[in-house]
Amino acid sequence: MDTHNQENADESFEPPKLVLYSNWQSSCSWRVRFALNLKGISYEYKAVDLREGEQYTAEFEKINPMHFVPALVDGDIMVSDSFAILLYLEEKYPQKALLPRDPQLKALNLQVASIISSSIQPLQMLNVLKYIEEKAGPEERLSWAQCAIERGFQALEKLLENVATRYATGDEVYLADVFLAPQIANATLRFQIDMAKFPTLRRIYESYKTLAEYKASSPENQPDAMI
Repeated sequence: MDTHNQENADESFEPPKLVLYSNWQSSCSWRVRFALNLKGISYEYKAVDLREGEQYTAEFEKINPMHFVPALVDGDIMVSDSFAILLYLEEKYPQKALLPRDPQLKALNLQVASIISSSIQPLQMLNVLKYIEEKAGPEERLSWAQCAIERGFQALEKLLENVATRYATGDEVYLADVFLAPQIANATLRFQIDMAKFPTLRRIYESYKTLAEYKASSPENQPDAMI
């Protein structure tokens, strides 16, 4: 084989770009967009229109049988669920680590992420809110979401009030921040949460808003945004 040609071929070879199935309003998708930006990983954005039911198509069911976004395709590997995707990215693309080496801080980051992903966000999902509205009336939809969010924020405020500096667990952006940033944004913009009740969370959220990676991942900057 011609060595020169092989070298040229190696230089021109580019690894396949990651594909992210996302929706501009999905806070779970937002987490992954934020993390990809922080790690400097380029990706192809594939919009999934949740209001039109594109998550229920046969094509998307092959990618995620749960019919949720986000989903990530990396070559022949498919990963769904934002928490699983973020841990996969952390393992395969270790640049700009999202988990600190310190065991205590690492555990705290995972705890914050778990509270948001299991005890806050699922209770404010569109299908849950639609069900609440059908069963209890439209006036209960907002109060249900507010109750779930504020209960979770109370716990997060206590966890972080003596730890947070510029960001949730110090002066570096970690996994806790990747989960917190979209959750706080949605809480204020969509669910009218008064962040004055949560001064630590409010303060670190102001820090997120200065980050270019955060701004680029924001809903209004996505190709499927409908502002």
